[in-house]
Amino acid sequence: MNISICITALNEEGTIAPLLDSLLNQSKKAQEIVIVDAGSTDKTQEIIRHYQKKHGDIKLLIEKCSRAKGRNLSIEIAKGDVIAITDAGCVADIDWLKKITAPFVTGRVDVVAGFYKMVSDDSLGKAMSVFLGVMPRKFDVNFLPSTRSIALTKKIWVDVGGFPENVEGTAEDTMFNYKLIKEGIKISRVKDAIVEWGMPKTIKSFQLKIYNYAKGDAKSKLWIFPGKGLTSHNIKALFVLLRYMLGTSLLIYSIKFPPLLTYLVILLFAYFYWSFRKIQNSFGDWRVTVWGPILQIASDISVIRGFLSGILSKND
Repeated sequence: MNISICITALNEEGTIAPLLDSLLNQSKKAQEIVIVDAGSTDKTQEIIRHYQKKHGDIKLLIEKCSRAKGRNLSIEIAKGDVIAITDAGCVADIDWLKKITAPFVTGRVDVVAGFYKMVSDDSLGKAMSVFLGVMPRKFDVNFLPSTRSIALTKKIWVDVGGFPENVEGTAEDTMFNYKLIKEGIKISRVKDAIVEWGMPKTIKSFQLKIYNYAKGDAKSKLWIFPGKGLTSHNIKALFVLLRYMLGTSLLIYSIKFPPLLTYLVILLFAYFYWSFRKIQNSFGDWRVTVWGPILQIASDISVIRGFLSGILSKND
C-alpha cells in the first residue's frame, strides 16, 4: 500500500511548520507529502521550500485556485493508491497515519473517516469548539468524514468524480460526502485517528469561519442531506433566519400590544439558557459556559449573513 498525504494551504505561515513536523514524524511513513498552495502572500511557500531542502518526499505546487480544486490537484499529482488528507491549521497525532490507513488492509473499505480534537488554551476557544465542530460524544456510525482527517483510495476519488469544484468554501467537503453517501461507498470510522485542530483566537475570526461555512452550504443548494433531515446545514440556517424574523416581529408588534414584550423576554431567556447549557454539557466549567450566549448571537449573525449571501449570489 503506497500512501500519499495531500494538503492544501493559503497564507498558513503560522501553522504549516507544526503540521509538516507532525507528518514527518509519523509512526507510519507516507511515501510523499503533496502540498498545493493557492497563492500565499505570506511566508508559507518559503517555509515549505525550507522543508523540501531536507525532505525530498515533499512536493509543492503553486496554483491560484479554490480549495476544492487544490484538493483535486494534489490527489491527481499524488502517486499513492491511498490518499490521506488533512488541513493546514491541524497537527497530526503520531499514530494518525497508521490508524487512518489500517482499515484499507482488508480491501473492503473505500474511505476512512478519522476524527479531530479541537484545541485551545483559553475558555473562549473551548466554547467556540461547540459551534465549530463535532464533540467526541457525537462521534458515531453516522459521523461524516472531514477533510481535516480522512483517507480514501485514489480509485474511489476517480469513481465519484473528485471534490466538486463548482462550490466554494467548506461546501466541497459536504458535497463530496453527499456523493459518497449517494453512491453507497463503504466508510470506515476510526475515532482515534486524530489530528488536533486549533480554534480561532478572536470572535471576529470565529464569525468569519461560520460565515464561510454558511455561505458555502447555501451556494451548494443541498437542502436535505441523506440521513440528516431537518438537521441538514441549510435547513438549520433557515431556522436561524426564521427565528430572528419571529423575534423582530414580536418586538415590532409589542409596541401596539405590550404583553407581547413579556413573551419575547421569556423566549430570549430560554434561548440564552439553552446556549449556556449546550456548552456546559461539554465542559462543565463556568469560565467556558459563560461565553455561550455571546457566541450564540455571534454565530447566528454570521449564519444569517452567510446563508443570505450564498442564496443571493451566483455560482462561479
